[in-house]
Amino acid sequence: MTKAILINEHGGPEKLVYGDVDVGTPGAGEALVRQSAIGLNYIDVYHRTGLYPVPQLPAIIGMEGTGIVEAIGEGVSEVAVGDRVAYAGMPIGAYAELRVMPAAGLVGIPAAIDDETAAAMMLQGMTAQYLIRGTYRVSPGETILLHAAAGGVGLILSQWAKSLGVTVIGTVGSEEKAALARAHGCDHTILYNDEDFTERVRQITNGKGVPVVYDSIGKDTFEGSLDCLSLRGMMVSFGNASGPVPAFEPAILSQKGSLYLTRPTLMAYTATREELVACANDLFDVVASGDVKININQRYPLSETAQAHRDLEARKTTGSTILLP
Repeated sequence: MTKAILINEHGGPEKLVYGDVDVGTPGAGEALVRQSAIGLNYIDVYHRTGLYPVPQLPAIIGMEGTGIVEAIGEGVSEVAVGDRVAYAGMPIGAYAELRVMPAAGLVGIPAAIDDETAAAMMLQGMTAQYLIRGTYRVSPGETILLHAAAGGVGLILSQWAKSLGVTVIGTVGSEEKAALARAHGCDHTILYNDEDFTERVRQITNGKGVPVVYDSIGKDTFEGSLDCLSLRGMMVSFGNASGPVPAFEPAILSQKGSLYLTRPTLMAYTATREELVACANDLFDVVASGDVKININQRYPLSETAQAHRDLEARKTTGSTILLP
């Protein structure tokens, strides 16, 4: 038996139950990983609440972690027993001391990166990678708008974009978060509670707008974000922190300048083993080089995962958060 966090039904943080589970042994193509650190991400909240339904209940949620391979099943060639590994993505099941998962979803961790850093950066860092290198490939000299700039993805994406010669405008909820965002690559910060971010973006860009908006907030920022875009700009909606975006008439995109809208996911950008390894290695390289620094600003014991969820939803967290088995 091993300790894990289970949900027996969807709902609030109180539905996260700490208890014993039997994770079994690895089958063909699988590996057993003893986890050293687990990443906390907002998608975990969506799985807990049922916004993103889980395959079945009861369930162990969580999508990111690091650890040591303790056993492998038949036909596994991607990893070996004793390897330090990290992962981010489906299937869920990270909130546990031990887990069995597909070996094809595991990547080796370079010696230059410790387990906690890897656990804190895989999902958020690979998300930043596909956003600025795949969904909309940023170019030197461009100006972009990034919501939640002091969050986990925000701090990584800001630094990465800055290293590529991009000017970053970031929205934040407080002066403290504004200072944090500026320290990590944001050239301009906007306090969305005190300022009209659309108006400020237009001022900063001399009325031109930006070619891309990266928006993980959702309902509260969607319409304003469209008005920040330049002609043929791209709206990248990759999260729903304030709630899902309501249905809207697609003709709005043409009326506002032949805009593009996409709702990407990490899973679609790392659908093959080759794509996953390339994405992870790109991330490892920028972290190892020092261009991107990972900020682990919160650590919780696995048994206190419910409190970690409360703090995340209350926007009390900054940077990355990890759970420690």
